[in-house]
Amino acid sequence: MDTFPVHIGDEVTFSKTVSESDVYLFAGITGDLSPNHVNEEFMQRTRYGRRIAHGALLVGYMSNCSTAICARANTPNETPVSLGYDRIRFIAPVFIGDTITVTYRVAEIDAAKRESKADVRVTARGELCAVATHILRWVGNG
Repeated sequence: MDTFPVHIGDEVTFSKTVSESDVYLFAGITGDLSPNHVNEEFMQRTRYGRRIAHGALLVGYMSNCSTAICARANTPNETPVSLGYDRIRFIAPVFIGDTITVTYRVAEIDAAKRESKADVRVTARGELCAVATHILRWVGNG
């Protein structure tokens, strides 16, 4: 394999309004029914003033961009596999009703290991809300 499927600087974005149903479906799937996410009255008494989306839900939205970059790569001889997200930080809350934008930018390539790393950023309300580094391994088929 003499070429790499992605290049430094390759970028995809995804935008979505985080809905109440997103949060409740995620809470039901994961069992994370923390009042931070599902109890409006409780959260009104906090400095946030309203419910916030799960951080892990934001990581799920990050995965959308990973899938998009993989689809764009069009690699019939390799299968991209996520090795995970490093340095995940939730910097500011994402509220129900916020429109988020996830930006996924390839930052590093290790051709010998067949790995790429991407810087991932989630913004809402003009504010940086979450960051992570995503690692992909490009596994040969056969």
